[in-house]
Amino acid sequence: MADQLPRTPSFLLDGRRALVTGAGRGIGLAAAAALAQTGAAVTLVARSAGEIEAAVASIRAAGGIAEAAVLDVSDLAAVAAFFEVRPAFDVLVNNAGTNRPMPMTEVTPADYDVVLDLNVKSAFFVAQGAARAMIRDGVAGSLVHMGSQMGHVGGPNRSLYCASKWALEGMNKAFALDLAPHGIRSNTIAPTFIETPMTKPFFEDAAFRSSVLAKIKLGRIGTVEDLMGAVVFLASDASALMTGSSLIVDGGWTAE
Repeated sequence: MADQLPRTPSFLLDGRRALVTGAGRGIGLAAAAALAQTGAAVTLVARSAGEIEAAVASIRAAGGIAEAAVLDVSDLAAVAAFFEVRPAFDVLVNNAGTNRPMPMTEVTPADYDVVLDLNVKSAFFVAQGAARAMIRDGVAGSLVHMGSQMGHVGGPNRSLYCASKWALEGMNKAFALDLAPHGIRSNTIAPTFIETPMTKPFFEDAAFRSSVLAKIKLGRIGTVEDLMGAVVFLASDASALMTGSSLIVDGGWTAE
């Protein structure tokens, strides 16, 4: 009878190559660690070498396979060249992003350009570069874009961030349709507030912290570890029929 039981598709990524942008700290570092811990050879990308080289050393010390690659994802010519000279990756975690919280009445064109250029334009062309290489090399890969619960709801002082993350959700669905004939999947992860080096200063404001906790029904700020399983799931064969979807990891924020 045992051989008649369905077998759980593997969450392991042995023999696969993964790329993580914005990988030096926070969510990107956690994504790289998760992929390495499940067997992938991970390339960590950031604008400067220091943090990703330290991260690579830590992953290797823990028995993982990793390398660092300095790349400014806002330099679109450099992004295109990066993918042209390498074999295709099996997995992309499209994570580089930024935020400038402020009332919409205070947003300047410069603020708009900083947030939308990185969160939307760079994310688009990183995904394009990864997908073109997958198609070129015949790789049925997985694109994982780091979205946000703010790509599903609104939030005060988050007009730029919401604009960028809602755009990412729409792009993701269209990517899924364009790439499905090539066996390439595209999905997002939509976290709630996660405590990272970028967000930590915001939580030092007691009123802000309590307002966030009032919305997260499970009663705590997210940690990067809360996202690691989602990254592995979407990267692996366990999610083989998922594309054009969003995994919302928000502690219940968007449930009401």
